[in-house]
Amino acid sequence: MRRLRLFPKGYGFTVLGIAVGMAGLVALGAMGERISRFIEGGDRFVLGQISVAGEGMGMGAGFTAGGLLPAARIAEIARVPGVAVVQPQVMLPISTSTSHFLTVTQELVMGVDPAAPPANRHYRALALRSGRALAAGDRRVAVVGSDFAASRKLAVGAALPIGGLEFTVVGILDKTLTAPDRFAMLPLEDARDLWLRRDPLLFRVFGSGGLARTDLNSGAAVGWQEGVDPDELARRIQGTVPGVNVTIPGELSRLLRTSTAFFSALLVGIGALGLVIGGLSLANTVTAAVFERIRDFGVKRALGATDAQLLREVLGEALGVSLWGVGLGVLLALAIGTAVDWRTLREGQQLFYFSPRLLTFAFVFAVLLGGLAAAYATLRIARLSPAEAIRRGA
Repeated sequence: MRRLRLFPKGYGFTVLGIAVGMAGLVALGAMGERISRFIEGGDRFVLGQISVAGEGMGMGAGFTAGGLLPAARIAEIARVPGVAVVQPQVMLPISTSTSHFLTVTQELVMGVDPAAPPANRHYRALALRSGRALAAGDRRVAVVGSDFAASRKLAVGAALPIGGLEFTVVGILDKTLTAPDRFAMLPLEDARDLWLRRDPLLFRVFGSGGLARTDLNSGAAVGWQEGVDPDELARRIQGTVPGVNVTIPGELSRLLRTSTAFFSALLVGIGALGLVIGGLSLANTVTAAVFERIRDFGVKRALGATDAQLLREVLGEALGVSLWGVGLGVLLALAIGTAVDWRTLREGQQLFYFSPRLLTFAFVFAVLLGGLAAAYATLRIARLSPAEAIRRGA
């Protein structure tokens, strides 16, 4: 244990070589983890609710594409057998210039009724990093995602102007590594006001008395009762309620995974590349370090050391070198990732995610591969006679 606590003498360049290779492995793995968590989060979200959008007029409004879902339609949806809860929503892009070009990183306004029960089974409540959640009766307040807050340097109590209206930030969500990180969540009535200000056609129809405020919904999240198949319920809503667009959770999940197939392939490539870079660097460095001591091992064998004793000594040193190398490599990767994310987070983006499972894998991988490389080199040396080992090391 003393050998593991102290920096291994004479192995400075060996440790440095391992650290560089492991830093590449960990950094590439962290990028893969970030992409993986985003895809998993999106899939979990769409499988947790049935999203219903209205048809017809309105400007582009995020996932719901600007359809209008009046209160009468919401009441019809609520009466469909198997429906447990219907949560009216208004979803709008922060920037109207991208209203019809939704991307996975688009910033969105999401208007919800704080008094209504949540519909998404997988996101009953979003964890808060600071502040509080929206409450019944709130007006002109907002709860924002972590990336949304970072890109605007917002803190609890800060003023947030959106579409000519000013809101006070009362809460900042904890990082989810998926879409809510870029949301600005508003009380439903405030989101309706914002929608009216943005859409002249909707404002004229509303002003003429053709619509009530409760009709100003761009969509709704639908939850289902226990034991009900969500895909079958979605098709039932689609077949019995006219004038709505219904997303079927299972089909949307498959579509999401198909559309992100490139990213999934990229993850495999990143993982394979990282293993090759880190693995070859560690194995070659440890093997070369052992062969450099071939003369020492020849002398020890001539003095009576057994193969088992040599193997035990080399494995102990290899373990120490590997742990030091992977430790420094992880610190180097963390430093690089933190520096890059510090810059990109100002724009609401995060490129690296150093998850516990990634760091655990890096340490286990380094110890196992370092041990195998050391054992291989030691067994090669053990086949030589003491005289031959001394001659080759001279």
